Amino acid sequence: MKSVIIIPSRMASSRLPGKPLIKIDGIPMIQRVWHQAVSSNLGDVYVACCETEVFDLIQNNGGNAIFTNPNLPSGTDRVYSAFSQIENASDIDCIINLQGDMPLIKPNHIKKVIEPLKNNFLIGTLATSLRKDEFTSPNITKVLVNWKNNNIGEAKEFFRSKNVRYDQAFHHVGIYSYTKESLMQFVDLPKSINEISLNLEQYRAMDSGMRIGIKFEPDIPLSIDTKEDLISAENIIKEINEKN
Repeated sequence: MKSVIIIPSRMASSRLPGKPLIKIDGIPMIQRVWHQAVSSNLGDVYVACCETEVFDLIQNNGGNAIFTNPNLPSGTDRVYSAFSQIENASDIDCIINLQGDMPLIKPNHIKKVIEPLKNNFLIGTLATSLRKDEFTSPNITKVLVNWKNNNIGEAKEFFRSKNVRYDQAFHHVGIYSYTKESLMQFVDLPKSINEISLNLEQYRAMDSGMRIGIKFEPDIPLSIDTKEDLISAENIIKEINEKN
């Protein structure tokens, strides 16, 4: 499968303004995510951005950045906009949407998101272990899964808060894989009622009948949504650097 990784980046985060350029142990977050994507060796990596500061940072470090319209409604729309600007895009089989707030994700985790596409799902994503203290957090999206085999299953429901047993849910990881056709289909869809009411973009696909495949991988590191997450990530990176 010929793949491309596109990292949507936006400075106007409501909880952490300027998030892409926030430094974690001296290195901007978006640069760390870009580096992990490159290290996966899956294919070309692009940062889809609408700010000159982010564009220049990636380009000056030898990477590829693409300007996208700042008024696009979602990260997926930003990914599609960037993809449509890539030369020879028609040769690509798989588009990976890697969130720009995952500086700790491992290259091997990025590779795993392709597995659901190989099992005939239209969209792929990851789930990981859910800690008890995360179960009640509204900042963390959870998923219920109908498991099939090889730690791959179909997403039944995404939620932030729900009256279900803790051990039934998994921590959803915000990385996606698409075929060209499924990405084009997704961005052409109108927002669904569930997407709007739950503020979960995944329902735009599910409510239209697009099946989302889940690959389980244990202990995928956290994404950065809050100042507390930022502190935790920096402590983890400093600990790793000290061991090395």
